[in-house]
Amino acid sequence: MMIMVKTAEGAGQGMAEIVSLADAVAAAIRDGDAVAMEGFTHLIPFAAGHEVIRQGRRDLTLIRMTPDVIYDQLIGAGCASKLIFSWGGNPGVGSLHRFRDAVENGWPGPLRLEEHSHAGMANRYAAGAAGLPFAVLRGYRGTGLEGLPGLNDRPSVLPITCPFTGETLTAVAALTPDVAVIHAQRADRAGNVQLWGITGVQKEAVLSARRAVVTVEEIVPELRPQPGAIVLPGWTVDYIAEVPGGAHPSYTAGYSERDNDFYVAWDAISRERDSFRRWLEADVLALAGTAGAGAGKGGAARSGTAGGAAGGEPGS
Repeated sequence: MMIMVKTAEGAGQGMAEIVSLADAVAAAIRDGDAVAMEGFTHLIPFAAGHEVIRQGRRDLTLIRMTPDVIYDQLIGAGCASKLIFSWGGNPGVGSLHRFRDAVENGWPGPLRLEEHSHAGMANRYAAGAAGLPFAVLRGYRGTGLEGLPGLNDRPSVLPITCPFTGETLTAVAALTPDVAVIHAQRADRAGNVQLWGITGVQKEAVLSARRAVVTVEEIVPELRPQPGAIVLPGWTVDYIAEVPGGAHPSYTAGYSERDNDFYVAWDAISRERDSFRRWLEADVLALAGTAGAGAGKGGAARSGTAGGAAGGEPGS
């Protein structure tokens, strides 16, 4: 059994605050922070990502196991200078054009990369959540990644000899983001968060981070038991914002369906800088201070690109 502890600033000193999305982002995310926005296939915190863009955060180190469309948007908006990730693309569609433009052409600014395997990233989160300096796994051997300097100019992947068997294994440095951001189905008024479905590494991301922001579909008087659900107690979370549809265009199990049409449309929207700028202005920046800024379904609907198709694609 792994015992995980919250390493956040002031952990255990209070419960989560229920605030607006704008207030949560303003309080938790600062220029230069390392920010992990997790959610695999569903529960991707798009609304929170859009609020980060609206508030003009800069020089962020973005962390994500599958930096798909949400990070393409943040990178294109100029929020990021570094990315720690495993796999990147628009699932079932193709490339992330804003990501590629930043890497290949430095637009809107240079983007430094640190790439890992999925297993490496998951183990790094787990180590951070457990308060350990590193995790050990079998992997990376022969990839050429062992010993390479990471974004902090120190290696994050190194060979290690097992003290019991003499076997050569791989150590990966713990991830301890400044902020973790996730979307979930419910929270109660005491600040406890409930999520279910494909849960990815959301729990580990929250427990490894110094601060945590959670957007939820609804705030309820009390949490009902749900098969397979994870409950994050209120002391692990700093800010909760009620944002119905906050995962759109991904989906929230039990609440919404994946907007497959948007993922297809994103390829054309993001391919050229001018079309991306038009989308950014109309569907993100123009919503500042409006009710739509706190909802996840604004997106491409006004541009005629949203759809309601059911289903999903791996990794998005």
